[in-house]
Amino acid sequence: MKIIGLSHLLFIFFPIGIVWYFYYKWTKNIKEIGIATFRMVLQLLIIGYVLTYIFSNDDAFIGLFVICIMIGASSFIALRNVKRRGAKIYFFFFISILIGGGLNLILSLYFILYLKPYYQPKYIIPLAGMVFANAMNALSLAAERFEREIENNNYERARAISLKAALIPQINSFLAVGLVSLPGLMTGQILSGVNPVIAVRYQIMVMGMILGSAGISSIVYLFLQKKY
Repeated sequence: MKIIGLSHLLFIFFPIGIVWYFYYKWTKNIKEIGIATFRMVLQLLIIGYVLTYIFSNDDAFIGLFVICIMIGASSFIALRNVKRRGAKIYFFFFISILIGGGLNLILSLYFILYLKPYYQPKYIIPLAGMVFANAMNALSLAAERFEREIENNNYERARAISLKAALIPQINSFLAVGLVSLPGLMTGQILSGVNPVIAVRYQIMVMGMILGSAGISSIVYLFLQKKY
């Protein structure tokens, strides 16, 4: 795979700068995109070194610790767009992401990929990141929409609208994949020399994980809201 030079990588910040300018002009928020971009770069640089260490040390406890951090952090980030916050709501987010993301991760790793030995960090960590991040995004949309809809609708109506809104990105991705876009995993594999037909099998698995983790996490959260 072609190595990207650090000096060449700087060009990607040009379109980010354009977005930041209009975001600031239109929303009057000068910090959000800048902070998000800084965190993105810093976190990816750190995780690059962390993954290098994890991949060279096949310790299942380290991998489990990383996955717990992913779930905890994604639950906290998902709280950004909701008004009602607190330990109970955070627990709802945590359980929803754990169930929705964890189920899809286990199915993909141990029944589809059929890993032997069972712990291979080069598969587990990247796929865990995909499912938990996707569950986080869907859950954030579902929770934010549910808060608004429950003010004017009964629980069943608010639940239906919230689930539909949460799954719009995933359903759009299903409809567009192969026609409009070649997703990241498939593109990366093709660039690294994998046969496109084999890459497609991995992408089908990932697409299933994306919809499954998003949907189940949102469903669990919306069920928990009925008891709240």
